[in-house]
Amino acid sequence: MRLLAIFLFLVLGTAAAAQTTSLRTLDTDYAAASWKAVGRIDFGRGAFCSGTLIAPDLVLTAAHCLYQPASNRLWPEDTIRFYAGLRDGEAVATRTAKKAAAHTDFDPVGPLTARNVAYDVALIQLDEPISTFDVPPFYIHTDRITPGPVSVVSYGRDRAQAQSRQKQCQMLTRLGDTMVFDCDVTFGSSGSPVFSHLNGRGRIMAVISGMMEVDGQKRSVGMALPERVAELKRQLRLQVAPPTAQVRRITVGGGARNSTGAKFVRP
Repeated sequence: MRLLAIFLFLVLGTAAAAQTTSLRTLDTDYAAASWKAVGRIDFGRGAFCSGTLIAPDLVLTAAHCLYQPASNRLWPEDTIRFYAGLRDGEAVATRTAKKAAAHTDFDPVGPLTARNVAYDVALIQLDEPISTFDVPPFYIHTDRITPGPVSVVSYGRDRAQAQSRQKQCQMLTRLGDTMVFDCDVTFGSSGSPVFSHLNGRGRIMAVISGMMEVDGQKRSVGMALPERVAELKRQLRLQVAPPTAQVRRITVGGGARNSTGAKFVRP
């Protein structure tokens, strides 16, 4: 964590948030129509993260979301539910998890290092596919990644009942497979998709892993996805079990100190 914090302080201490827009709740059918594949993932009773449909039966999210706080073990699949496009208590589609895989190189007890962020990725396989006619999945961004404008759609604390979208925020820099953003995310936003908009409909460039403060400014971090997603698909086929967590994380619900979600770290 210290090395990442020092690097970010040197690189981002004076970074400007030019052209970054405010968060907006997608509170109408029209506003939410393009983002139905982004949903809320509930774990047990009260804890949640954000996630995105990338295939009719696959949801992309953050690896640390799959660990339950009370016992520091993985949530049982039958306690994981995905609500596609959830808004005001209604979802376009609701499914339970059939399988779930956190990346085996993610260290659930480790600090917020660049390497750990790079592997903070998970896939959830649903018990039944969701019709692509009702909910078109998003594709993974596979083109070159450069600093510049992106957008984020997320759920979070005090906005758990509807998606919120930040139409434009900035990818500020990249350290290996880890990226740093000035996007406005909060507890419960772990797993939120960060979209590029280079070729028409958005493609998922990263998912939100956590947050930290750099020179008094909140920054969010995520990771490059193509290789990680391919590895996770192989894990699901083989059902390789990730390591058991021995750390408590912070999220919405289930007690603010004993849950799963986006992390705050001060360098």
